[in-house]
Amino acid sequence: MERTARSILFVPGSRPDRFEKARNSGAHQIAIDLEDAVSPAEKNEARAATAAWLGKGNVATVRINAADTEWFKGDLEMMAGAPQATVMLPKADFRSVRETAQALPGHKLIALIETVKGFKELRSVAESSGVTRLAFGSVDFGTETGITDEGDAMTAIRTQIIIESCFAGLEPPVDGVSVGFANPDQMNNDARRSRQLGFGGKLCIHPKQVAAVNDAFTPGAEEVDWARRVVAAMQSSSGGATTVDGKMVDKPVVVQAERILADFQFAKENG
Repeated sequence: MERTARSILFVPGSRPDRFEKARNSGAHQIAIDLEDAVSPAEKNEARAATAAWLGKGNVATVRINAADTEWFKGDLEMMAGAPQATVMLPKADFRSVRETAQALPGHKLIALIETVKGFKELRSVAESSGVTRLAFGSVDFGTETGITDEGDAMTAIRTQIIIESCFAGLEPPVDGVSVGFANPDQMNNDARRSRQLGFGGKLCIHPKQVAAVNDAFTPGAEEVDWARRVVAAMQSSSGGATTVDGKMVDKPVVVQAERILADFQFAKENG
């Protein structure tokens, strides 16, 4: 069972000197940012630097500029020359996702849900051709709606993103950034909550966040031991219902156990 990147680290497209550092940070995937991290005066320079780096065969996700900006079409043209790169589309809605997918057939597309419009069109976005994963832009979403991303305030939004991802058969979605990076314990707690809700990863804005996210999405020893015993019990029962620790084990429980073991194997192979 293949599992997907847990930690996705943003690096400014205007800082090509940091691309390799980001790739060596332990993050499962890096996202070169042409949008929020780059000033208007640096957009063209950042795009050129990104194209040059990708042109060497390097692999990355690239967050392009939104469809309603003057840089969008130029970003699409640049990405057309880098078929190995994944596209992250900010402020995604049905129309912008369709336009991006039509311009970049064959590219993997992460749709960043960070506007009310995108959220209202969530099912259409998730089922759009080319979309392989959803991500939650919690900071921008909170800015537009006035919802503070504290406690359970955005749990309903997150849950809907997870449900629509699952319904569309997409990879588990990516949760939004935590703006603080000085407290690794808090970062780990944030990421663990993301995992509990059903997210498959979390966006990072600083290398210091990566280790905490990777750890949070790695099953613990007790989980792995339970999962191994569940799989062994099911094999011993020749696929019939059985029990582990006094609890019934059937196919849904085995699927959960197999997912835990896949996550653990992913962690062993990717750090």
